This record gives sequence, C-alpha cells and structure tokens, in this order.
Amino acid sequence: MLLHDVYIGLGSNVGNRQMYLHDAVVEIGRRIGAVVRCSDVICTEPVGFSSKNEFLNMVLCVRSGMSALDILHATQDIERLLGRREKSVNRVYHDRTIDIDILLYDDLVVCLPQLVIPHPLMTQRRFVMEPLAQIAPRLVIPGQRLTTVQLLALIS
Repeated sequence: MLLHDVYIGLGSNVGNRQMYLHDAVVEIGRRIGAVVRCSDVICTEPVGFSSKNEFLNMVLCVRSGMSALDILHATQDIERLLGRREKSVNRVYHDRTIDIDILLYDDLVVCLPQLVIPHPLMTQRRFVMEPLAQIAPRLVIPGQRLTTVQLLALIS
C-alpha cells in the first residue's frame, strides 16, 4: 500500500480543549493512519470571528494509505464524534470543540468543491504555520518557493 504524508491542523476553543485535541489525535491514529509527528500545542486568539475563548492549536503529520477525500470524510466524522455540528453558520466561524483541517497531502494540489489542498489560508495563519514549521521546518508547500520556517517569518 502506498503511504502518504498528510499534515493535519487541529484547533479547539471551548470545553476541555486539551481533551478534545488529545481525543482527535487518538481518533486520527485509529481511523486515518499512524501519527508520526505532533507539534507542541500553542494558544492563539480566534481568527475570522470574535470570541472570549482562546484556541489551542497543533499540527500532526500522519502517514496514511487513504485518499484525500476519504481522509476528509474521516475528519468530519471525528469532528462530529467530538461534538462539532457545523463548520460555519452563514460562512461565519464560531466557537468549536474541535476543528480538523487537512493542510497538505504529500505534494499534491487538490481543487474540489469540498476540498482544497494545500489549505488555501494556511500560509497566512500563524496558528497553522508555527506548529507546522516546528515539525517540518524544511518543507516547501506546493505553489510556494519558501520553506515553512521562511513563510512563518513573513507573517506579521
């Protein structure tokens, strides 16, 4: 079986945030593939909406034999299992128990209505790039010329 390196971003800003991150990592390992690297957990302010609740964020590298779409469906199932009901309300983000995003799938570019890889906003978000640069400092994101560390340095 061909295995793929998949980078997945996790975030939680309500309830027992550490537990939701932990449970998401466990479920990803059970359902998607071997978790081969985990970043440290960082605390960040919400982006794209206002909330008094700060996020805990981290990035994983998972080795998986699944297709990108199958991984998307599995992550959505895990989000529902952990109490997530919808991604947004009228395209406006809100507090959430868990958010799971596929950031990268090998060096592939995927442009489907339900899935875009690399994640379209990842290089603009410190809460993604900081933990990603920690576990994959020399990784070059498809469509970019700079490493994750270099891209992180450009975020204000």
